[in-house]
Amino acid sequence: MTMRMLAAAAVLVSAAVHLYLWFDGMRSYDVVGPAFMFNAVAGVVIAVLLVTWRHWVPPFLALGFGLSTLGAFVISTTVGLFGVDSTWSGWAAWTAAAVEVVAIVTGGLLLIEDNPLRSRRQHQDHATVGGPHLD
Repeated sequence: MTMRMLAAAAVLVSAAVHLYLWFDGMRSYDVVGPAFMFNAVAGVVIAVLLVTWRHWVPPFLALGFGLSTLGAFVISTTVGLFGVDSTWSGWAAWTAAAVEVVAIVTGGLLLIEDNPLRSRRQHQDHATVGGPHLD
């Protein structure tokens, strides 16, 4: 549960940074403004899901959230994204980037730990060990 709490905190901090930046002027951009608000709402939803629903979907969402958000920032700092050219400067950029890396790592580790295919395969392996043998 500790890793889920860490993942939840990471996406929540990223959501808070994006909400702050939305209020700080990003809302005036046609595409990026709504994306920042969506990021803020999605981060809260994913954080709640991580701590309330023990399933592989919330870690998958945390991983995707981190990858897509950090990926969009990297694109905006290199070639620009929908008219926005960002830089790797300021507390907001570095805080968001750091917690998005945490979301990627913890989401990935939780997926490995909670892999539904692995647990199903282990269940099948245990079921066949004591089952009937046909010679």
